[in-house]
Order: sequence, then C-alpha cells, then structure tokens
Amino acid sequence: MQSLNRRVISQALGWIEQQPVWLCTVIKTWGSAPRAVGSLLVANQHGNVCGSLSGGCVEEDFLARLQAGQYRQASQVIRYGDGGLAPDRPLPCGGSLEVLIEYLPSDTQSLAYLQRHAAALADGSALSKGLTLPNRCRMLAVSEDSVATVMRDGDQLTLTFAAAPGVLIAGLSAVALCCSEFAVALGFEVTVCENRPEVLRDYASSLNAAVQLIEQFPAKFIETHGCRRHCAVVSLTHDPRIDDLTLMEAIHTDAFYIGVIGSHRSSDKRRERLRTIAEFTEEQLNRVHAPIGLAIGSKTPAEIALAVMADIVMHKNRGPQTSPQLLTAVCPG
Repeated sequence: MQSLNRRVISQALGWIEQQPVWLCTVIKTWGSAPRAVGSLLVANQHGNVCGSLSGGCVEEDFLARLQAGQYRQASQVIRYGDGGLAPDRPLPCGGSLEVLIEYLPSDTQSLAYLQRHAAALADGSALSKGLTLPNRCRMLAVSEDSVATVMRDGDQLTLTFAAAPGVLIAGLSAVALCCSEFAVALGFEVTVCENRPEVLRDYASSLNAAVQLIEQFPAKFIETHGCRRHCAVVSLTHDPRIDDLTLMEAIHTDAFYIGVIGSHRSSDKRRERLRTIAEFTEEQLNRVHAPIGLAIGSKTPAEIALAVMADIVMHKNRGPQTSPQLLTAVCPG
C-alpha cells in the first residue's frame, strides 16, 4: 500500500486537470503536534481532502476558510496553535504547527509540478523546492537529502520533499510480524520478502494490509532492486541462509540501516563468516547492527520489535553519530 504522502499526490493529480487544488505541507511543529514536518494534505474547491495536517484537529477550520474564499495566493504560510489561527479544538498538549499552502490552478504547469512530486515518491528520491512567498515554486531539483527538511529566511523557503522511509524485512517470523506492525504505525513503507512455503503458510495471512509481501528470496530481491538511502534492511529469521545472504547483498546498497537478529555469540560467528567468506572489510562490517536493536532488555517478539524500530527511528532522525550503546542480546541463539 502507498504511503499517505503518495496517496495525497496521486489524488492531487486526479483532480488537477479538472479543477484547482490546494497542496498543504507541514513545515514546522512545536510541542506535540501529531503530524511530522513534510506531511501533506490536498484539498479541492468542493471541500474534498486527502491526507492530514494534524490528525483531525485543524482540517475542519482549514476547509471552512478555504471555502470562504481564503488561500488564493500562489503560496502562503499559516500557523495553527499558540499565536496562530484558532481551530474549533486546540492542538494536543498546546502544540502548534505552521503549514505552507500552495494554490495550484488547473494548468499544465501545475500538472507537471505534481508529476515531478509523484515520480520522486515512486522511485524513493527527494526534491529540493524553493519559493518566495507569495509566489509559485521557482525551483524544483533532485536532492541528495533523504528526510524532509525546511529552511526559512523571511519570505524565502527551501524545502526537501522526501519519500517516506522504508523498511525491508527479510523473512517472516513472530518478530518480523510485530516489527512490520510498528513500522506501518510509524509511517514507514514496509516490504517483506519471504519465499519459504511453510513460513508463508504460517504467517502471511497475519500481515497488515499496508505491508507489501514479495514472495522471493530476500537476497535475490535486493540484488535485483537494491535499497535506497531512505530504507532500512532487517533480517529477523535466525536462518543463516537468509540472514547471511541478505547482509551480503544489503552491504552493497545505500540503506541507512542494516541489522540482523541474534545473540552476541551468534553475531560474532556471523561476523567472522562474513569476514572470511565474503571478505567484508571492517568498515563494511561496522555498518551491520548485530545484535539488533536498542538495549531495553527485550525478551518477547513485541519487545524485540520495539527495540529494533526504536533503533531504526533513532538513526533515521539523528544519524549514527549521536547513538548510545546499541548492542543488546535480544534473543538466544
């Protein structure tokens, strides 16, 4: 299933040839605003919407103002919460947010603009957007960044429009099921690769509908399709045929996180196998998080999955240079 932002852009493309649309982007939050920077909403002149700015706190007020004739400039920034507009319900815990509203008339320029967004989301790349309020976007270029960012200097805005982060889970297991559920809830695009018939029989029907299941050997899938910088790769099977070969392929990709389940002892043995058989360098081996997950004393499949996703989110948001001690014997073996 597509991420929410992909569905927003897809819906905008469905409307733009017949009517104007308003493309809204969360560009700043304070407190406990429930939607992250880079979250999208699109609305049309009939009050139809796709996406979310706040999880429901401000959308009704926004639509009422839109249908009253506001927001006809090519671009403008509004603020909800403390010091800004007052929705019918305050944001949770006093949070607030700023939203960039882009009014896109029904013309070929708007169509091409939205198509560029859709292409970037489809292939996992990012776009750098530059505009001067209250004008249309003046710059749209491929960016090397992999997360949504916003820089503002008065009326000058530069935004990085990035695809949702992804998680590729190699092999199904009880931990993998829990991990996929957490990842979906956190807004990741989740892909599971599994080709073992008996495992598919036991677990496939329990996968969240938002998870893409690829019935293929994980290493073969990575070899064919690779992994972009906004993706994490985790192998959670305890089967060396899957775990080791997944790592051998993932290490040659741009994935921002690579991890494999196992105890310190089994991780040390795997590390030695990869050093001698695959001839991995220390720099390559150091990319692998093994044992996987933050050290929270996890025991059950759900706790292990929580530790894994917490570690992935930390690296996505902060980068490895700020990470605390990562190693934890999350399970025996």
